[in-house]
Amino acid sequence: MTDETANTVKLATELTMAWLSNPNTRTSADDVPAFLKSMHDALIGLSSAPAEASAEEAAPEFTGAVTSRKSLANPDVIISMIDGKPYKTLTRHLSTNGLTPAEYRTRYGLKTDYPMTAPSYSAMRRDMAKKIGLGRKPGQKAPAKAADLAPVPKRGRPAKVVEPD
Repeated sequence: MTDETANTVKLATELTMAWLSNPNTRTSADDVPAFLKSMHDALIGLSSAPAEASAEEAAPEFTGAVTSRKSLANPDVIISMIDGKPYKTLTRHLSTNGLTPAEYRTRYGLKTDYPMTAPSYSAMRRDMAKKIGLGRKPGQKAPAKAADLAPVPKRGRPAKVVEPD
């Protein structure tokens, strides 16, 4: 037996002993040799896999459903490069496909500043946040706008204008 085979048998034996020492494992003596053989086969498969896997696991080339320019063409939506559908924000769509924004950008060769939300959606959220006072320091007042300072017209019917005779 070579050293590699001896190490594989020893490791398979240790794994089988650990499996048997688990109090939740209920097995008969007849099942132990079959489990030991399956562990040994699995370890042999793992030891020969790195050479084969590196050749097979060359990074797959992903092509986008649309170009990056077309995905950003409409300010109301951002088009996914995965399926070509429009979204206001891509973060939930990416998580359902098992990607993070960084992985998405890497997969399709996008720049690090590629947006994950549509520009109009971002502007709407920014305006809403400013309106409710987010981003200001405590005690700081909102700057007064010219539209806010204009007099508010009274409600009701306008007063009658009486012209002199």
